[in-house]
Amino acid sequence: MNRKRLWYRKPAAKWVEALPVGNGRLGGMVFGQVQDDKIQLNEDSVWYGGPKANAVNPDGLANLPEIRRLLFDGEVEKAAALARMSMFSTPKYYNPYQPLGELKLFFTGQTGTVEGYERELDLSTGIVSIRYRIGDTTYRREVFSSYPDQVLVVRLTCEGSGRLSFGANLNRRPYEGESRKVSDDAVAMRGDCGKDGVEYACVLKGAADGQLRVLGDFVSVEGASEVTLLLAAATTFREKDPEAASLKAVTSASKLSYEELKRRHIDDYFSLYGRVNLKLGGADQAVPAAELPTDERLELCRSGDPDAGLLELFFQYGRYLMIAGSRPGSLPTTLQGIWNDSFTPPWESKYTININTQMNYWPAEVCGLQECHEPLFELVERMRADGRNTARQLYGCNGFVAHHNTNLWAETRPEGIFPTCVIWPMGAAWLSLHLWEHYAYSGDLAFLRERAYPVLKEAAEFFVDYLVETPDGRLVTGPSVSPENVFILPDGEKGALCMGPSMDTQILRELFDACIDSCKLLEADTEFADRLSSLLQRLPKPQIGSRGQLLEWLEEYEEADAGHRHISHLFALHPGTQIDKQRTPELAKAAEETLRHRLANGGGHTGWSSAWIVNMFARLGEGEDAHQHLVNMLRKSTYPNLFDAHPPFQIDGNFGAAAGMAEMLLQSHAGELLLLPALPAEWPEGEVTGLRARGGYRVTLRWSDGALQEGAIEPLKQGMCRVRTATPVVIWSGDAEVARSRAGEEIVEFTAEPDRTYRIVAV
Repeated sequence: MNRKRLWYRKPAAKWVEALPVGNGRLGGMVFGQVQDDKIQLNEDSVWYGGPKANAVNPDGLANLPEIRRLLFDGEVEKAAALARMSMFSTPKYYNPYQPLGELKLFFTGQTGTVEGYERELDLSTGIVSIRYRIGDTTYRREVFSSYPDQVLVVRLTCEGSGRLSFGANLNRRPYEGESRKVSDDAVAMRGDCGKDGVEYACVLKGAADGQLRVLGDFVSVEGASEVTLLLAAATTFREKDPEAASLKAVTSASKLSYEELKRRHIDDYFSLYGRVNLKLGGADQAVPAAELPTDERLELCRSGDPDAGLLELFFQYGRYLMIAGSRPGSLPTTLQGIWNDSFTPPWESKYTININTQMNYWPAEVCGLQECHEPLFELVERMRADGRNTARQLYGCNGFVAHHNTNLWAETRPEGIFPTCVIWPMGAAWLSLHLWEHYAYSGDLAFLRERAYPVLKEAAEFFVDYLVETPDGRLVTGPSVSPENVFILPDGEKGALCMGPSMDTQILRELFDACIDSCKLLEADTEFADRLSSLLQRLPKPQIGSRGQLLEWLEEYEEADAGHRHISHLFALHPGTQIDKQRTPELAKAAEETLRHRLANGGGHTGWSSAWIVNMFARLGEGEDAHQHLVNMLRKSTYPNLFDAHPPFQIDGNFGAAAGMAEMLLQSHAGELLLLPALPAEWPEGEVTGLRARGGYRVTLRWSDGALQEGAIEPLKQGMCRVRTATPVVIWSGDAEVARSRAGEEIVEFTAEPDRTYRIVAV
């Protein structure tokens, strides 16, 4: 595997220049300053406040029929006013995800000119390293967050005896609790996150070949050449005594040598990271871009220089962030992953589930990180309890429901005060589809039976009760919105609240189809499947408007913002499966018209929106457009440390871009393996290994001169494998030919057997 790294010739001056480490639960942002350094710390369960009991508006259910009547009658303003007062939750907002604090390092004796400074994040090891020279002494640091040992590790060394002296301190300004000595080599910091909030603790333990002692609440090191600092943290979300749990973790880790800790970390990390490799060929450059620091490379890209290798790096960085931010036993990634330095972060750094949280997990299955999907499944399962209460109290329905945000406590009530987003009852339905996706990629019937289908069914049960009949006999959702857009009525009145927005119906079709397919696979619940099939027949069909566009609402309205960042009514194109160039060409054409109209009016101006657009153009087979929006992300929506800029920082763009690049190379949403469906001219040659496909396949592809040359398919189970490729191919199993493209056809089929590798060779 070709080594990928982010690297710089100077320390980070800003948070968006620092380099992230994480083990899913415990994260750090490494600045790499020479004299006074810091690592900003996060633990995934440090959220302010506690769950809110009885926060569903008690007046919602009684006023629901009147709100629907007003909307059907076109009285949008009155309906929105009544909904805000009677249906919005009390209180309005969830509390934020917050920082754990900072680890500060204050060095002495490191004065003089700094030479040869280099700071890097090696994506093949998940380790941040810093190296510099002062006089005749070279100093080195390594930082990583270990999943096997659940500690953040900081290793400091120098050439020459006894030249490392520093003090290390934990703080959480301005919300400090207690800090104190807990042993001769360890200090602790602890406190709480407000009334009813979690209590947290963080322990720092050191070992050195010089003098190490605790002074006040500092770990003091003098005259050392090698130092190892171990940091652990916990909260009462998981642990009855967070300090005791943290002390236990650092004590256990301290029994291992640094080299053992490092080896265990790399072995664990690379077992995930090493599954997928991507190599892209592109235009030659006068100065090889890979030899330049990442920030300089990014600036060259902004000036127009081609750099396919930077996109390789961006892809693997997205995979790195998923491994570092989401592991079994951790919470899912928030709007900022696990990395947040603000006590009042943008949008509270919550789980925003009308696109952002879902986008965070788009790369999980296809990019070989299926285990990293687990925290999202666990959150959805926890949401069922509160979601049942919300469904019953607010709507009088069975099943479970969630709106456009959730939090540490898996709450599901409508959140916020702005009518463009609050009343949107599709959050649980969309999230449930992630469990179906995991089955689709793995073919794991036990997972489908025991985990996915119960969630899918309960999400669908809500809509069996919730759907309401329109005057013309169709069944629609409502009140709802098309996130987070505003329409203009013929009389000039503006509104967001409506009945039956297109995105709702598209999500429902995916949900009902997943339930019906599950029932067939599990040979169960046939009556429920039949009920859903009947309801499907009465849902609104996709409608094409006067410009040839897909309609966003039941009626053709003018948009208040024609370049809106959300393109919700293209859910059926991506991540949904209902619009496809081969099966529904007319709808695909309408989707493309919709997309281009948005872009012509200023759309795609946020990082995550650009990432979604990459995926949409990939589904349309428009490789040049997909590539252009990837490049636009690097030029306009990427910070020096390659974090995505909404702006400000939101991690969903990183994950959406990685998924989009995979979508350009391999698609499997239509019951077939579509090879190189959106290959841009800027990638004339390349190779990708280890991508996963629905149906249970692992795929390798190599191409040159813009066409497939060879590849391999490794099935997980027996079944008919359909392959679509513009290049005629022969499929081989060992020395035996098993299938060959027919003249003029793009499809080749063969019966795949598990534990075999099928070679694809272009004719």
